[in-house]
Amino acid sequence: MSFFRITLTRSGIGLPRRTRGVLEALGLRYRMQTVFYPVTPEVAGQIMKVKELVSVREVDKALTREELREERRPDPGYYVESAVPR
Repeated sequence: MSFFRITLTRSGIGLPRRTRGVLEALGLRYRMQTVFYPVTPEVAGQIMKVKELVSVREVDKALTREELREERRPDPGYYVESAVPR
């Protein structure tokens, strides 16, 4: 089963109530929030209503909150090979 990975990239502030309602129905409350929904025609129709505000990818599985957080974590830029004796 595949999923839509929907990320809100632009704010819904100042948009018509109907558009904000679609964002609320999708569970998108703030920018850069990501939600996962199974691929269905109903969800695809909702995405088409707000296509300018969201980015959508089709993925194989829905990620958990911890997996999303780990995915966003940047590379530290260095690796400690061994501790310095003190």
